Amino acid sequence: MTTLYASFADRIGAILDDLQASGALPAGLDRRNVAVEPPRDPAHGDLATNAAMVLAKPAGTNPRALAELIVPKLAALPEIASAEVAGPGFINVRLTEQSWRDELAGILSSGGDYGRTATGRGTRVNVEYVSANPTGPMHMGHCRGAVVGDALAALLEFAGYAVTREYYVNDAGAQVQTLARSAHLRYREALGETIEIPEGFYPGDYLIPIGQALAAEFGDAYVGKPESAWLDLFREKTVAAMMDMIRADLALLGIEHEVFASEAAVQKAGKVDVALDRLRGEGLVYEGTLEPPKGELPDDWEPTEMTLFKATAFGDDSDRPVRKSDGGLTYFGTDLAYHAQKAETADMLIDIWGADHAGTVKRIKAAVQALTGGKVAFDVKLVQMVRLLRGGEPVKMSKRSGSFVTLADVVREVGKDVVRFTMLTRKADAQMDFDFAKVVEASKDNPVFYVQYAHARGRSLHRRAAEAGIDLAPAADLSLLDAEELALVKLAAQFPRIVEGAAQAHEPHRIAFYLYDLAAMFHALWNRGNDDPARRFLLSDKPEITRARLALSDAIGQIIRNGLGVMGVTAAEEMQ
Repeated sequence: MTTLYASFADRIGAILDDLQASGALPAGLDRRNVAVEPPRDPAHGDLATNAAMVLAKPAGTNPRALAELIVPKLAALPEIASAEVAGPGFINVRLTEQSWRDELAGILSSGGDYGRTATGRGTRVNVEYVSANPTGPMHMGHCRGAVVGDALAALLEFAGYAVTREYYVNDAGAQVQTLARSAHLRYREALGETIEIPEGFYPGDYLIPIGQALAAEFGDAYVGKPESAWLDLFREKTVAAMMDMIRADLALLGIEHEVFASEAAVQKAGKVDVALDRLRGEGLVYEGTLEPPKGELPDDWEPTEMTLFKATAFGDDSDRPVRKSDGGLTYFGTDLAYHAQKAETADMLIDIWGADHAGTVKRIKAAVQALTGGKVAFDVKLVQMVRLLRGGEPVKMSKRSGSFVTLADVVREVGKDVVRFTMLTRKADAQMDFDFAKVVEASKDNPVFYVQYAHARGRSLHRRAAEAGIDLAPAADLSLLDAEELALVKLAAQFPRIVEGAAQAHEPHRIAFYLYDLAAMFHALWNRGNDDPARRFLLSDKPEITRARLALSDAIGQIIRNGLGVMGVTAAEEMQ
């Protein structure tokens, strides 16, 4: 369906077309910044548009004069109760009550598609998230980025984008060599040796079953053998086992990736050389030395010639090494080629990174711009760490994992839905506390509970109506809803524009914020019945009013389900 805000935008567009046709407006005006939104103060009306403010200057007129041409045409529309010019040229509009009743009916008829938009229009978006090193189980340091990335991918799909969910496996470099050596120790342990884990190795118990599996597969074939005989094999086997573990951990959160891209495969396929040769041909890769570090120079510092990418040509603070002086690749060198690979099949790239990677954003943005000529949009969303608390006290670390709290343990304790919702209750770049006691608390201060309770309350109406013998088969008479009830519809009708704005800004937390506001307004309306029995949703002696209010409740429940679905959260049918 065409939602109310979209319909009104179409009405504004048609009026501007008429003004152009009559010569009151010049042709070819850029209307992209014309917006339709709720006024900041609800007392000013239901909707507002900045059309006159945006178009007056390029049209060679002043905003109020243009607004005075638009307002009479708006006021003549049957769904408009009033339209007026405000301030320097804003236009405020009040809709008829029937318009809101029609929107309520539209929410109910659209069902799971209400809020779905065509904003993306099939634009191909690659969302890369998690991409944790395969050196240990998923921990809560990874959890927030995982949820933000997955919810963003779902949000973009809901807004019409064609989305690929990707995980970049860092299976090359020193850390996976160390992982292989650590697994070899556990392999020997499984064969009966007593081992000591050296400093710098991975000590977690999670490698014990991997060592046992290696012992079962190879016996003692690689005991006492030189490292060259088993290192690559053990690296490959251990990384594969760790990725199975990571996929299982992510599945607990309802997260699946379509693509797992290998760092080692990018290097083996020669894609780094291809990318660097291309940039060299454009004068963007060269052999040179970097400026000395600012401040006091280290005693052993000396200029070293390296292969550098001219990142400063794209706004970075300095040029960046892609190969070291010994010819070895830097991490950035491979990362540059990996982003070139992603860009081959995408119109937009989005990376979800931990905030500790903020210092590398400029260089990778420079690389993507250079590699794609600016034709592929690129955004990096930084996600702050989560501090785990229990009753306000920091949570102790897990012995099994080595040094951290595993994601699996947290999900098993409080549940997938609580974890996912909580991770979206703050902007991604804001610090977050995750208190095990607070996230399961049954109070208004817990957004997870508050939104779920709103949905469960609505579902309970059907059960209670059936128990009261109310016939729900006849169609609801929505004309029985009063202004206070229609005010809830006005907030509900904002859901499609919230989806559109959140998708364009790459901010899935906006859905959580909106659902909390919607739930709060629904609870407030519900609670009026505590003081005034006539305001209750269920009136056993007034089935017509009950059916109308049940339709309102169903519409709110539908939007909550749709929003929670985008967040990857299951709506509660009842609260325990």
